[in-house]
Amino acid sequence: AVVSTKRTGSSGINAEYGEDLKDGLAILQLFDKIKPGCVNWSKVNKPPFRALGGKMKQIENCNYAIELGKELGFVLVGIDGNNLHDGDKLTLALVWQMMRHYTLSLLTMDGKILKDNEIIAWCNGKLEEGGKDSKFTNFKDSSLSNSRAIVDLIDVISPGHINYDLMTAAANDDDKFLNARYALTMARKIGARIFALPEDITEVNPKMIMTVFACIMSVGFAKENMK
Repeated sequence: AVVSTKRTGSSGINAEYGEDLKDGLAILQLFDKIKPGCVNWSKVNKPPFRALGGKMKQIENCNYAIELGKELGFVLVGIDGNNLHDGDKLTLALVWQMMRHYTLSLLTMDGKILKDNEIIAWCNGKLEEGGKDSKFTNFKDSSLSNSRAIVDLIDVISPGHINYDLMTAAANDDDKFLNARYALTMARKIGARIFALPEDITEVNPKMIMTVFACIMSVGFAKENMK
């Protein structure tokens, strides 16, 4: 199952994806990928869902998904199965934490999952080693909106993939969007499992930007382990 976090404002997630999530099955499938075996599928209600009582069966699945999230240590205050079923904005709190948990699970050092400051330090270290001028202090750094640090990190980790002629000066929002789209495309081409959208970069969404750098970092880890 693939879940996008495409937004449609403060009311919630895109209606198309809300329909995908309302029975809880896509979320449960994601949990099973994040932590294989964590889902007890005998407890899950499966389609077809009848008109009479079907909604309740779907909400039961969604409540089970919330239960699994809490078992993994997610912060899910004030969220229940009805929120997931309705696809409101609280659904994003769960989806973001699932993506974060999955992404960070790819990054371990001495058996421990890395923290944000360790990811930032590693990325800045690689950028400096590669002779790049770009760097950032945190995932809220406004300079990240031009995508330069992302592209530079890709170039350091996987030389030869980046064509800097395709990068704009990021003088306006449209140019920033083009840079972000190119950066995410190239990140995927080197093997990073990217969940973010271009607007996550241009609007400097720190939660999603963290996943971008972490996924690129996981590719760097994999290359280092192959040496």
